[in-house]
Amino acid sequence: MPVLMSYAPRLAQLLNIPVRRVEAVVELLESGATIPFIARYRKEATGSLDEVQIADIHDGWRKMQELDKRREVILQSIEEQGKLTPELRAAIEGAGTMTELEDLYLPYRPKRKTRATMAIEKGLEPLAKRIFAQKDKDGLETIAAAYLNEQVPAIDDALQGARDIIAEWVSEDKKARDKVRRHFEKGALIASRLVKGKEEEGKKYLDYFEWSEPLKNCPSHRLLAMRRGEEEGFLRVAIAPEEERAVQDLDMMYVFGAGESAAQVRLAVKDGYKRLLQPSIETEFRNSSKEKADLEAIRVFAENLRQLLLSSPLGEKRVMGIDPGFRTGCKVVCLDASGNLLHNTAIYPHEPQRKVFESQSEIEHLVDKFGIEAISVGNGTAGRETMDFLHKIKFERPVEVFQVNEAGASIYSASEAAREEFPTEDITVRGAVSIGRRLMDPLAELVKIDPKSIGVGQYQHDVNQNLLRDSLDRTVESCVNAVGINLNTASKHLLTYVSGLGPVLAQNIVQYRAENGPFKKRNDLKKVPRLGDKAFEQCAGFLRIREAANPLDNTAVHPERYDLVAEMAADLGCKVHDLVQDKTQRAKIDLNKYVRGDVGLPTLQDILKELEKPGLDPRGAARSFEFANVHSLDDLSPGMVLPGIVTNITNFGAFVDIGVKDSGLVHVSQMADKFVRNPMEVVSLGQQVMVRVLEIDYSRKRVALSMKGV
Repeated sequence: MPVLMSYAPRLAQLLNIPVRRVEAVVELLESGATIPFIARYRKEATGSLDEVQIADIHDGWRKMQELDKRREVILQSIEEQGKLTPELRAAIEGAGTMTELEDLYLPYRPKRKTRATMAIEKGLEPLAKRIFAQKDKDGLETIAAAYLNEQVPAIDDALQGARDIIAEWVSEDKKARDKVRRHFEKGALIASRLVKGKEEEGKKYLDYFEWSEPLKNCPSHRLLAMRRGEEEGFLRVAIAPEEERAVQDLDMMYVFGAGESAAQVRLAVKDGYKRLLQPSIETEFRNSSKEKADLEAIRVFAENLRQLLLSSPLGEKRVMGIDPGFRTGCKVVCLDASGNLLHNTAIYPHEPQRKVFESQSEIEHLVDKFGIEAISVGNGTAGRETMDFLHKIKFERPVEVFQVNEAGASIYSASEAAREEFPTEDITVRGAVSIGRRLMDPLAELVKIDPKSIGVGQYQHDVNQNLLRDSLDRTVESCVNAVGINLNTASKHLLTYVSGLGPVLAQNIVQYRAENGPFKKRNDLKKVPRLGDKAFEQCAGFLRIREAANPLDNTAVHPERYDLVAEMAADLGCKVHDLVQDKTQRAKIDLNKYVRGDVGLPTLQDILKELEKPGLDPRGAARSFEFANVHSLDDLSPGMVLPGIVTNITNFGAFVDIGVKDSGLVHVSQMADKFVRNPMEVVSLGQQVMVRVLEIDYSRKRVALSMKGV
């Protein structure tokens, strides 16, 4: 059996997925297939596993490879020491986790000087072994006297050294470590305390000045908040079970009888727990609880990002983008239906300049001149005031006004991508263009920005950055491929995330398009430099060509199945165009007739759906929104019912913009008249909701909201 396939049974058991499905996924991944491609076009091989399951196999497979690499290093190290027994080898080869592996290696790991190693150097190891055996009930001082020398001048020194050695033996014993781990798993408390003298500076951590709860019940956001407070020097955080019970359990393992030797072992066990075992396992649980909290925070962040990227687009319409401001005015840009910049200017409808009449006239003029169909306003400083200003204008024809989340627009405007697009424009123009384009197609614009700067999620700077980056990149890739990309208008940044491409091929596609004009058919992709058969296989189904001669080029039907669709049409005595346009023809197709080899019903059903709605954007259409007549916390009062937009979702609730600059929080307990485990079951990012004001905390600028009964 190939080495990679040896992981399949373990992964299958871990993930509760049939072994043959795991093997199929691993083979596809090894051949260079991407997760979106496998999920969409290899359903027969995988049993229709979704992207999450395929990603779990991918990640588990990588972890098992890392585990085996570490296993080889450990075996080699112990063998070089001449201490690798057949029993130890079997235990190491059978270890299923990194923790188990490291526990087995711990007694053999090269270490710096410790109290135990120094005691061994002084010749006290035989004394430690004799005491640990506990066969000598009394006369311990006489026994210890035999080990006195220049380095061990007194009996107490000899006994202390022996206890240091025993304490280290206990702390490195896998059984002892497992015992203490069970105490941590069952009863460890996480506690945070204020650092003395930091009361004023650390006010934002007021809730954690004196806090304690079972670690196993601590939600990710609370653990990450405490960890951040500790990092910033305001809190001290500790994780520990009840010491007395843990030590008692260890005593039962190592202490026999009640003689002098037993008393020494008891002292050594307690010292070993407090000085070595407890800190070591605490570090382990600090790391594992942090990793768990990271994964949960990253999961929430990724889901928020997914919802934001899949926000409904306005589509190809002429848009005015406005980056609002007070002192510097509002930057205005006009874009054509493809997002190209036509014009830019600035207006000053607010204080301190407040040129309302002139600003209104300019907006009316630009709307008329450039045929503007919608206006996109950033939701930052002066965003609400600018929306109010625009709503007062009576346009001669319908012009919808939208407010969009502008988080990250300033990051984009100063980026290399923005400089490449608009080398002669300043950052204010670039920012306004980004705001306008976000309305037209949020996905196409937001892929240009580091996901961490988009403004969703929490604690993104506190979690494991490598895991965060991988998860967010995977989320962006999933969204891009789920929507499908217009090959003739997509930017280099958008194409980068298409299955099988990447930065180099994305740039080559853009360059080829610039030199040769729009792509006429998917097969023309093979003319792009360095885009070989494998890359074509992976990317072709996710790229669309509008108005192509072959209607399948504007669908998610993969080119490898074009002949199959042509066969369906021929069997019905019609053309492929007829299958797309005439549902009565599609209704005549007997899918079972075309099941063969690697083509099963899942693929055939997908093909039929694409024929029914070619080029369909799964994101729906954008909707405009208008806030109530409130502008600051002073305008609010308990009991008010207001419209709002969900701007962020966490495990503990959802933040809702109600038009007063500071978003209010709908706690998970206030989301519905039933128990809600996950806020995402009730709300989604960008959703328009009605909320009731419960409480206003003016000092901390917090608003508590409820969706119950509204």
